[in-house]
Amino acid sequence: MNQDRQAILYGIGAVALWSTVATAFKVALAWMSPLELMWLAALISWALMGALVIKRGEMPAALRAGWKTAAWAGLMNPVAYYFVLFAAYDRLPGQEAMALNYTWALVMAFLAVPLLGQRLTRMDIVAGLVAYAGVWVIATRGEIFNVSFADPIGVVLALASTLLWALYWLLNARDPRPPLVGQWQNFSVGLPVLTLLLLLGPGWQWHGWPAFGAGVYVGLFEMGIAFILWQMAVQKVSRTAKVSNLIFLSPPVSLFLLFWVVGEPILPSTLMGLTLILLGLGLQNQQKA
Repeated sequence: MNQDRQAILYGIGAVALWSTVATAFKVALAWMSPLELMWLAALISWALMGALVIKRGEMPAALRAGWKTAAWAGLMNPVAYYFVLFAAYDRLPGQEAMALNYTWALVMAFLAVPLLGQRLTRMDIVAGLVAYAGVWVIATRGEIFNVSFADPIGVVLALASTLLWALYWLLNARDPRPPLVGQWQNFSVGLPVLTLLLLLGPGWQWHGWPAFGAGVYVGLFEMGIAFILWQMAVQKVSRTAKVSNLIFLSPPVSLFLLFWVVGEPILPSTLMGLTLILLGLGLQNQQKA
């Protein structure tokens, strides 16, 4: 199996996990503040990755080197990105926040040109725009020329999260640290910052087992395992656009989960958006490796 195929498999695994977290966000944020959810999820993820680093015998190396990169990367993720993202989910309906956030894949493919020196083919551009159009149809509920979001500030926060997320992964694409070690170091930097912000802000309160379980789930899968899989995909792939468009598979699944668990209705525009998303993915995947 060549590296591009491995990268695609890693990317699909990450997308499958990310498809469930919009529901977990809304469940947890029904009780918890965004900062409480950030802290709990980051703590769980940090513990998980630390245990895996120890199991693989990489802890001595992790303690010696790589902290200069972690100093800025940890402030981007988990601190800045999740602060903005959870604030958006706290203000917007889940399907709007989720759909807007997933446009980061298009941002990532285009930013890879100046930041990584990669190239975009014409088909990459067409495929990305078609897939983005599908997400836009979902986000606007079919009113593509009369945009009316529930909360303009929430929309700005969701769009800002796309820029932070894309920049984070692109800046880490050439990170020499092993993916697991790098993520653990980043969270080792970010967790104390989140703890301080929590103590100075809302503090920690017990909100019941459903909220706690949702926070633990976010930490294990959104911040933990999915992170590792996606970083491995970005580092292995020959062109970022080959994996970035995979992320557009996640919004339709997320919408169905939001419907069944949270009770958000699936609109007719969802089916139209899904058709455009799959068309965009099909166009991009027709290219030769």
